[in-house]
Amino acid sequence: MTDDKRAPWLTILGWGESGTEGLTPASRGVLETAEVVFGARRHLRLLPPLGAEVREWPVPFADGIPLLLAERGRRVVLLASGDPFWFGAGTSLTRHLAAGEWQAQPSPSTFSLAASRLGWALEGCSCLGLHAKPLTRIRPQLQRGRRLLVLLRDGEAVRELAGLLRRFGFGTSRLWLLESLGGVDERIRMLRANAGLPVNIAHPVALGLKVDGEGPALPLTPGLPDALFEHDGQITKQAVRAMTLAALAPAPGERLWDIGTGSGSVAIEWLLAHPDNRAQGFERSAERAARARRNARNLGVDWLEVVQGAAPAVLAEQPPPDAVFVGGGLSAPLLEHLWQTLPVGVRLVANAVTLESEALLVEWQRRAGGELLRLELSSVAAIGSRRGWKASYPIVQWRVTR
Repeated sequence: MTDDKRAPWLTILGWGESGTEGLTPASRGVLETAEVVFGARRHLRLLPPLGAEVREWPVPFADGIPLLLAERGRRVVLLASGDPFWFGAGTSLTRHLAAGEWQAQPSPSTFSLAASRLGWALEGCSCLGLHAKPLTRIRPQLQRGRRLLVLLRDGEAVRELAGLLRRFGFGTSRLWLLESLGGVDERIRMLRANAGLPVNIAHPVALGLKVDGEGPALPLTPGLPDALFEHDGQITKQAVRAMTLAALAPAPGERLWDIGTGSGSVAIEWLLAHPDNRAQGFERSAERAARARRNARNLGVDWLEVVQGAAPAVLAEQPPPDAVFVGGGLSAPLLEHLWQTLPVGVRLVANAVTLESEALLVEWQRRAGGELLRLELSSVAAIGSRRGWKASYPIVQWRVTR
């Protein structure tokens, strides 16, 4: 039986550029009575003399976790930037601990300090932790007039991000370089993304960004323009994709299987629906699989997992999905495999364009129920010196819940 009244052996202590001056009396007390103090080099430089053993946390971060756990039973303090549970180290540690083993004493986060310096309402800002993530994750946030607060690893990352803003057509955006917030070396500078950046950007650095420019913003509704995707013609077109996403009905935290992912367009839009969503694209062609990965990076959802191989064999031992889209490689063996192996409650959407695949969906709708739709779209095209409607191939769509 565990003793719930036993004091936690680990304190995750929010730490800022002001050192101990920014701590509450309770936090100072924990630090002064610690037996072991862990922290990154930039945190340790601000420590006063202590009676504790002081140890530098290694890089990469994960290498320090076994060293920390080896001190279980002693009074241990880990210095973590600001609020450890807002893009911080907190969750990386607590997944290895029982609830009664740790306590946290946060300090103001970098986001809070940045908003207070700029006079921005924090609840009206998009807050991104990109110090250890691909910078292209900023792409969905590039909406004119939006205010972003971004954590970055160093000055070089600021230059890379400014380059991305210019590349995406938002070079006129205003940037605020926020360095060493809360410390004696605090500095704030404003410039445009298309202007020359200073070379003396000091770590730790955050960025305030007010988005401006003529670049295309990503719509918030399903059906991104086809031109945003690199493709070889094998892509679920914009209007059909919008209807397909509506049928798949992504909800936060759900996982999609996109079978025959092609350019990755459906899986990418599934991920854009919510940052907690997950998706796997399955693609037979190595060239198309690589293209889908590039599209995912460029559109800010680099966590799309693209698995190369032929379905249904490639589906073995994959994490179970909440929804499945079959956009390519539709066949009787594939549908039979899915129906036999998918958990009850999984949503399945399949699109067919040939007579053979259409007949297959008609038969399965008769067997398993669901909804069968025929989608016919036409667009204006030239007919000599005049114009008329040019029909696209009709799409038959089957929507069903397993």
